[in-house]
Amino acid sequence: MRQIVLDTETTGLDPQQGHRIIEVGAVEIERRRLTGRHFHHYVKPDREVEEAAREVHGISDAFLADKPPFEVIVDDFLAFVEGAELLIHNAPFDVGFIDSELDRLGSRYGKLQDYCRVTDTLAMARRKHPGQRNSLDALCKRYGVDNSQRELHGALLDAEILADVYLLLSGGQTDLKLATDDDSARQSGSVAVPRQIQREGLVLQVIQASEAEQRAHQALLDRINKHSRKGCLWLQHEPNASDTAASQAH
Repeated sequence: MRQIVLDTETTGLDPQQGHRIIEVGAVEIERRRLTGRHFHHYVKPDREVEEAAREVHGISDAFLADKPPFEVIVDDFLAFVEGAELLIHNAPFDVGFIDSELDRLGSRYGKLQDYCRVTDTLAMARRKHPGQRNSLDALCKRYGVDNSQRELHGALLDAEILADVYLLLSGGQTDLKLATDDDSARQSGSVAVPRQIQREGLVLQVIQASEAEQRAHQALLDRINKHSRKGCLWLQHEPNASDTAASQAH
């Protein structure tokens, strides 16, 4: 499945108060690899950027003055995300802003989720690390993802960083080390993952079982299948598993 990791920057916190999108950044993942394809645009919001928001992302009204309005980029944006799973950290925030922009353009555009499925990586992180801080910066520290360039928020940079975090959060194979430099992680028994992900041409190491390990695994499944009243569920999900197990048992 195509996955698109997305982030936005805005003039303020609430689209219901007239705040607008000023930057959209997204990167593409296929088969757990960053493809190098991305979507990135600054957007003229036709309103001032709040000072508090400007302190977060550093984007000024003067910088946005010659940028295209959202209606100019909307078709390219929707074409880029259509049919993909959209990965967003704190998805309700970004989806709310995008839906507000689409609504301004009329009913013909509908809602974002008419084009793609949305997954909230913040909700994923909270399920995996309950009771801990799960901001993007906190997850970078927990998983050892390099975010040293993130002095200010930026949509494309944050999308790239979130892509790295997501691949680790969702179970990418990596080398693990004890989080000796993080008291909270040490107390919770969690581990830190040194960053091994490159922005271009992501390669995750795949560790294959040896023939001896496969034989030992199969022997264990056969014993479970022989002594369990309901059989081995693992074998039942494999094609012709019962025949294979029976023949191997004899």
